[in-house]
Amino acid sequence: MGQLHVFFFPIMSHGHMIPTLDIAKLFAARGVKSTIITTPMNVHFFKKLVETVNQLGFEMGICTLKFPAAGLPEGCENADQLTSEDMFPRFFKALFMLQYPLERILDEVRPDCLVADSFFPWDTEVAAKFNIPRLVFYGTSFFALCAMENMRLYKPQREVSSDDEPFLVPDLPHQIRLTKMQLSEDERNGSESDFQRMHIKIKESELSSYGVIANSFYELETEYADYYRNVLKRRVWHSGPVSLCNREVEDKAHRGKEAAIDKHECLKWLDSKEPNSVFYICFGSMVKFDDSQLYEIAMGQESFGQQFLWVVRRGKSEEENEKWLPEGFEERMKDKGLIIRGWAPQVLILDHEVVGGFVTHCGWNLTLEGVSAGVPMVTWPVFAEQFYNEKLMTEILRIGVSVGNKKWSMKVNNGVTREEIGKAVRQVMVGEEAEEMRNKARGFKEMAKKVVEEGGSSYADLNGLIRELSSYRA
Repeated sequence: MGQLHVFFFPIMSHGHMIPTLDIAKLFAARGVKSTIITTPMNVHFFKKLVETVNQLGFEMGICTLKFPAAGLPEGCENADQLTSEDMFPRFFKALFMLQYPLERILDEVRPDCLVADSFFPWDTEVAAKFNIPRLVFYGTSFFALCAMENMRLYKPQREVSSDDEPFLVPDLPHQIRLTKMQLSEDERNGSESDFQRMHIKIKESELSSYGVIANSFYELETEYADYYRNVLKRRVWHSGPVSLCNREVEDKAHRGKEAAIDKHECLKWLDSKEPNSVFYICFGSMVKFDDSQLYEIAMGQESFGQQFLWVVRRGKSEEENEKWLPEGFEERMKDKGLIIRGWAPQVLILDHEVVGGFVTHCGWNLTLEGVSAGVPMVTWPVFAEQFYNEKLMTEILRIGVSVGNKKWSMKVNNGVTREEIGKAVRQVMVGEEAEEMRNKARGFKEMAKKVVEEGGSSYADLNGLIRELSSYRA
C-alpha cells in the first residue's frame, strides 16, 4: 500500500502552529509522511524543523496556499499580527476563503488523512468529497472541551440575574462555577454574532468528522477524557504533551519563533540561581497588556522581591519610551530579574530546576508545558477558553492559584493590582501550600514523561490512531 501520508493544517497563529508541528513530528517519527499546509509568510516558521526531521531520515514537507487579502494589511498572514479587535472578523473571513485552494491540493495529492484546526470547520466537508478522513485539532484541554460543550447545550448563564452571580456548569464530574463576566460578550448577551455562528459550524463539523486529536494525556484528565468519549460520544485520541517530543536543548531553544535571547545567555542566567527560586511570567503570543497593567506587574515584582524572568511582547524602542516600566526598574532589579522583550525559549526555561512558579494566561500550550515541567502556576486568564483551563489548574488538579481576574476581555487591562499579583506569587513560591502544590506538580511531570514513552497511554493512543488510518485506507 505504500507509506501513509497525512496533511496537517493549523490556523495561522503560533499558539496553533507550534503544537500542530509537534504532532506532525510525532507522526513522522512513526514512519508517516507528514505535510504541513500553510501560507507563504508562515513557511519560515516550519522550515528549519522540517529540514531537521528529514535529516533524521523521516519524511516531512511543506505545502503553501496563497493567503487571501480580505481587507488585511499586506503581509498580515498570522493572527498574532492583528493589532485591533476589528481585524479578527477579516482574518476569519480570509481563513474561510482558503477552502477552494485546499480542495485543489486534496484533489491533486489525495493524502490519507487531514488533521485540521477546529477554526477550519469547512474542512470536514471538503475532505469528505475525496473520501479523506478529517481529524479535528482543538489545542485545548479535555476539561475545557467538556465544559464548553455543556455551556453550549444547557446555557446556564441565562438562569442568573446579574453578571457576577455564580452559576453551576451543568452535568460535569466536578462542581464548577462561573459567572457571566468570565464568558465572551456574545455568550453573556445570548447574541448571534458571526463569531457565534462560526462556533456552531465548528461543533457541527466536529460531530461529522472522523474524530478529534487532543494535546493532553489521559492520566491528567481521566474523568474528562472519559466524559468526552462516553457521555458526549466523541471519538478522540490523546497524543500529548506534544511539547515533550523536543528532547534536546537545541530543539527546546528553537521551538516557535526565533528567541529574543541567545539560549546560552538564557541558560547562564538561570544556572546562576538556586532551585525553585525564580518565577516565570509569560502570557503567550496574543495577550497584549496595556501600559498600566504592565506597570502593576512590574511593581508587584519589585514589592515582593522574588527573583523573576519576565517575557514582555514588546520591543525596546525610542518611540515607545517604555512607559509601562517604572523608572530605573531594570537597574534596581538587575540582580533579581531578567526581562526578555519578544519571544522566549519557553520549554527550555520551564524545564530548568530554578523555576519554582509560573504566571500564565492559561492558554493550553503554556499551561500544559507548565504541567510537563512540574511547575505550579499563578493563573491569569484573559479570554477564549482560558477561564476553563484556570478551573482545571486551581480547583481540579490543585496546582495553581488564581490572581483574581474575573472578566473576559480582549482589551487587556484587567485592573489586577500589584498587591493581588504579589499575594498570588507568594502562595505558589513560599510556604507549606507552595510545597504541597510543587509536590503535586512534580507528580504530573513524572506522569507526563511516562505517557509519551513506549508503553505509555499517549504513545499507545497515537499508534492506535495510525493503525486505524492505515486500515481505513486499505
